[in-house]
Amino acid sequence: MKPEIVCLMMSSLDGGLHPSKWTESPDGGRKEWSALYQQIHEELQGDAWIVGRVTMAEMAKGELHAPQSAGSVERPNHFADRKANNYAIALDTSGKLHFTRADIEGDHIVVILGNTVPDTHLAELAADGISYIVSPSADIDLPAALDVLEKELGIRKLLLEGGAAINGAFFAADLIDELYLLVAPALDGSGGQPIVTFEGGLAGKTQLSLISAETKDNGAVALRYKVRTR
Repeated sequence: MKPEIVCLMMSSLDGGLHPSKWTESPDGGRKEWSALYQQIHEELQGDAWIVGRVTMAEMAKGELHAPQSAGSVERPNHFADRKANNYAIALDTSGKLHFTRADIEGDHIVVILGNTVPDTHLAELAADGISYIVSPSADIDLPAALDVLEKELGIRKLLLEGGAAINGAFFAADLIDELYLLVAPALDGSGGQPIVTFEGGLAGKTQLSLISAETKDNGAVALRYKVRTR
């Protein structure tokens, strides 16, 4: 079992993900495009959203404060809040994320980790009021983690919001139901990461079928694709 997963991303016309590097447009700017993205995020009515470690680090902004002795910690799972309205989920294989609070703008934080993470890090998360799921393997087992999210927290719809590597891993594992791409009238040109990366490419691993193409405010275009199983 897994939640319905919508990969929701915003990019420039050439696939850049960082609006700070985009060209300007007379149709609108970064503020308007970001507001539009947030509007779509809300309209999709997900129970949770999920990002990778690098993306979450920009929001977590914590420092290491693990206890010297972990004492008894729960494995594989610890749930500090089973009744949150929404969840902010991070993939953090080796336990590098540290937090200053238990939520991101009201969304309760859940961290998914590999099984080599030390007990001291789990104790730190628990003390901070953060939920966690420890994978049965050193690398995160995505299907197993999604099964836990659905069964234990009742997450039925999950918004996957990058970066590129986590998106690629979900596509390669055949876990995504829909790709919703908001394209801004801007160019990046920096050669940075596109919306999806996966070692060896994704040929033969997934198929996209157009659902709709819709113009939005401020020159943006919304492209929706059904992701078909291979």
